Amino acid sequence: MSKQAIIIGAGPAGLTAAYELVTKTDIKPVIFEMSGDIGGISKTVYYEGNRIDIGGHRFFSKSDRVMNWWQQIMPIQGAPSKDERLLNLKYQGKSRQFELPEDGPDPEDTDNVMLVRKRLSRILYGRSFYDYPVSLNMNTLGNLGLPRVMKIGFSYVKTRLFPIRDERTLEDFFINRFGRELYSTFFKDYTEKVWGVPCREIKADWGAQRIKGLSISKTLLHAAKSIFKKKSDISQKETETSLIEQFLYPKHGPGQMWETVAKHITDRGGELYMHHEVTNLNNNGKNVTSITVKDHKSGDEREIEGDYVFSTMPVKNLINGMQNGVPADVKSVANGLIYRDFITVGLLLDSLKIRNQTEHRTVNNVVPDTWIYIQEPDVKAGRLQVFNNWSPYMVDDLNKVWIGVEYFCNEGDELWEMDEEAFKKFAAEELEKINIIDKDAVLKSIVIKMPKTYPAYFGTYDRFGEIREYVDNYENLFLIGRNGMHRYNNQDHSMLTAMVAVENIMNGVTAKENIWNVNTETEYHEEKK
Repeated sequence: MSKQAIIIGAGPAGLTAAYELVTKTDIKPVIFEMSGDIGGISKTVYYEGNRIDIGGHRFFSKSDRVMNWWQQIMPIQGAPSKDERLLNLKYQGKSRQFELPEDGPDPEDTDNVMLVRKRLSRILYGRSFYDYPVSLNMNTLGNLGLPRVMKIGFSYVKTRLFPIRDERTLEDFFINRFGRELYSTFFKDYTEKVWGVPCREIKADWGAQRIKGLSISKTLLHAAKSIFKKKSDISQKETETSLIEQFLYPKHGPGQMWETVAKHITDRGGELYMHHEVTNLNNNGKNVTSITVKDHKSGDEREIEGDYVFSTMPVKNLINGMQNGVPADVKSVANGLIYRDFITVGLLLDSLKIRNQTEHRTVNNVVPDTWIYIQEPDVKAGRLQVFNNWSPYMVDDLNKVWIGVEYFCNEGDELWEMDEEAFKKFAAEELEKINIIDKDAVLKSIVIKMPKTYPAYFGTYDRFGEIREYVDNYENLFLIGRNGMHRYNNQDHSMLTAMVAVENIMNGVTAKENIWNVNTETEYHEEKK
């Protein structure tokens, strides 16, 4: 009789684990997903012919294993996409950094295809646009003015000569890499908008995980190299992730990838149950022996036995669901873990007020950004996505503009509890205030809430090692993914934790160190998607 693995959650980590199991072992995965969506925060939301990507997910990784895995599921396009055809772009000419495969599928003829998209993100600050990451070019110099630029330069030199030796907080981390003046200008207010607490209260681990390789010197070096740059492959191995210029993207958004993976799993005998919440993990002190799962549609509860358990559920919920005497200190740490929640307001517009003043050509001359960091202190909006630029197939009518306004909040606070219709109006008014749109141009809108999107590096996080030590004692329990490990992993890092966990089972390895080491080594570091 074959063994069975219980997988809690149908996000990238859980589905990657299940896919690895059905393709490489005889272990049957049984997946339980509490929501009705595939992909977790990497899902695609459908709204009246348009599609929303929650938070924006660039399919790019320094890991060849992940890049090859994605392309095995969805091959790279071999012909121009809809917007490229409208603009008559040469898909094997100068408009790309690398040549597309000649035998790749045509995105106009098939849905199962990865597009190659240009990466452009900018910062809106003082009602002016700046490159992201910030570069000291003529645009930056003109917007900031020479006196302030000189102040930033002197501040950076001072920091390089006299760095903060004991780098404990995120504020220390930023100052050491960018200088105090640049930190105060472009990092402090935005980061505190994201997390809701001062940077000096956030552990430096966040910066070490998200933007370890980025600094002013790296940015300037990249700018110099770009002048003489020749074509490269999609891996962009020599480029810091925050500076990549292209990325892969499923035709219909990230959820399409994970819906496709889910079908591969069920076609190979795996089971997937939606609207099923895991409430208890029953154990004998050494192994998890079974789980109790509740069907939210019928209200029924049942107990499921498993030989292995992969958990992507929030660590707080996992520990509170563990039976048989979890130590009081471990429960205390778990209940002190903090999460930051997320709201996206999708707005379908006749047009944007801002115009494309870059060299990048776009359909109807829409601004070319995939997303814009809103660092204006007089609004609560944190970022703006332009879905037309992620994929032309995310928008039902390319003569319209389909955007997502993103807010960071805490479940239960004023933003989270705001009436949906009031929130739609609030978001439109904020964008009008900073001259992005005319609120009368809004045709349709939708509000999407995502709880526990960002595991926070404050609260009891500094004692997380106590939780890790406890759960690692369970030989058949594997914590993987972003919430599963309470680590701000990107999609590819979450996948790698699942891959390593399955390898451990195949190789008879019971230690979990190599799983926890994913995204602590240099080649794994990547900016947020």
